[in-house]
Amino acid sequence: MQKNTGLKRIRLAGVYAFNGITAALRHEAAFRQEALLALFVLPVVFWLDISSVERVLLVAVTILVLIVELLNSALEAVVDRVGSEHHVLSGRAKDMGSGAVMVALILWIYVWVEIVVLGVWLA
Repeated sequence: MQKNTGLKRIRLAGVYAFNGITAALRHEAAFRQEALLALFVLPVVFWLDISSVERVLLVAVTILVLIVELLNSALEAVVDRVGSEHHVLSGRAKDMGSGAVMVALILWIYVWVEIVVLGVWLA
């Protein structure tokens, strides 16, 4: 099997990435909710009177939540594809993926509270 190289590989990678994000938006309620949250909060980042480092942190943690949710959704899809019967390792994998999303959301809340609530509104 011949591998794609050069510009064709880059173009196909973009197509696959777009398909993955589209699938997550179509089939994953949690990703839709987090993407909607990002759609609302990211414009606020550029409106706030904050340093460029703070701006980068707010954008980064918001995008990080989306990345972790995409990985969790991919993990769940693979586990579901492997088998529908309950297995302790399948449950553990899904729980760990959900745990990763929760940790990312806790980090998101912390950074936003620290920078926006305590740093801007209460300053």
